[in-house]
Amino acid sequence: MTNLATMLVTASEQHPDHDALRLNGQGMPYAALHRAAAAVAGSLRGNGIEPGDRVALILPNVPAYPVVFWGAALAGATVVPMNPLLKAGEIDFFFSDSGAKIAFVWPNFLAEATAGAERTGTRIIQCTPMGPAEGQLAAGDPILEPTPRADEDTLVILYTSGTTGRPKGAELTHRNIRLNAERCSSVILEISPDDVLMGCLPLFHVFGLTVGMVAATNAGATLALVPRFDPAVAITVIEEEHVTVMIGVPTMYAAILHAPEGDTMDASTLRTCVSGGSAMPAEVQTAFEQKFGCIVLEGYGLSETSPVASFNMPGRPRKPGTIGLPIPGCEMRCVDAQGVEVPDGEVGEIAIRGDNVMKGYWNKPEATAEAIPDGWFRTGDLAVKDADGYFTIVDRKKDMILRGGMNVYPREVEELLYTHPAVREAAVVPVPDSLLGEDVGAAVALKPGASVTPDELRAWAKERIAAYKYPRHIWIVEELPKGPTGKILRREVSAPEGV
Repeated sequence: MTNLATMLVTASEQHPDHDALRLNGQGMPYAALHRAAAAVAGSLRGNGIEPGDRVALILPNVPAYPVVFWGAALAGATVVPMNPLLKAGEIDFFFSDSGAKIAFVWPNFLAEATAGAERTGTRIIQCTPMGPAEGQLAAGDPILEPTPRADEDTLVILYTSGTTGRPKGAELTHRNIRLNAERCSSVILEISPDDVLMGCLPLFHVFGLTVGMVAATNAGATLALVPRFDPAVAITVIEEEHVTVMIGVPTMYAAILHAPEGDTMDASTLRTCVSGGSAMPAEVQTAFEQKFGCIVLEGYGLSETSPVASFNMPGRPRKPGTIGLPIPGCEMRCVDAQGVEVPDGEVGEIAIRGDNVMKGYWNKPEATAEAIPDGWFRTGDLAVKDADGYFTIVDRKKDMILRGGMNVYPREVEELLYTHPAVREAAVVPVPDSLLGEDVGAAVALKPGASVTPDELRAWAKERIAAYKYPRHIWIVEELPKGPTGKILRREVSAPEGV
């Protein structure tokens, strides 16, 4: 029996009365979570969902998320986590590409999800904080025992954009996520049932899903949910829920560090913080540790690696500014364009091999072969490895913008801008931001005789693409820089002063 849901069943048997989840002072014990998930699993089966069928989740960090996730896993379904900030057109693509039969949706997101499902026929199920709303899904016999699945069966399809514009679905197996979560809980976080993890990372993101929710379940620990990150709210949760482990991205730590409430925060229970998603400034890490008396462990991973590949680990020397050492079960090396490992200290592309690497991209064998040409997954990140085996990221091979830990791909945003009637050409580039690391900027050239202001174009884009993707910095130019073939040279585009 290799279904990941076995992890929930085991936690329910060993810690039935221990809180699996906490939200606003209210707890849900493991036995109750198991029962609620089993009811969802039975309803899915009773409504025609068979093992391997895709079930989408468009939910914030509320108990309904783990209830439905574990319910889908118990039923043997494949989960398609989706960002609630997506717009109808993006949702339509996710539904159609994955073939999702059912989507569980938070009330605030119903309009976009319903519009997105018009073409695909995906059934929309409205949720309450605790699970599917009454009457939304016909009841079925609860499925308390996990539906048998193989190690290599796909558990999750996580969509990650590429430089070609359209997102690709990374297929993560039951084995991928199980082993990654087990290693996170035992090797990196060293958590036990006595620990309380703060779930402020979105569960639709692989970092929050594996390192937060699944790792907590593996250890029988408690996950304190934060539906939407706000530093004041996070500080309250740390104090009131006696959080021992925080999982976040650098901007979250910076926000807590500089929040007025942080000056009086009781962080006496907080012992370990893990950071990923983007590089944490050394000064933020040092100040956070000194102010709150904890340690911050920085690591690295991608959706395609379940996610964790390397970390600065407890019991080993920490090197601020590095992404640490490969975790057990994972190999990393820096390679040249031919896939040959480069000497220590020289820049190369990070290549990863191990049980954390995805099965492949959903229905995209060519993209899979390109990403994993020889058994080693090419990350697109350039790094150096030192003599002690620690890796340091130096650049990104792909033209990705990392906005507060969220990936934004210029081509996708450019394709949207090109649909505006006034836009002739567009180049989307990163703009430095003191809090987010990078923000999204766009240089736009207009069609002859056309007229649109940056504010108008920004508002137009905001309505059509996820909030973290739309360009907040737009400037109008006469011409964009081009190479000899007429290709727009993004690297020569930069925001003018004052933008």
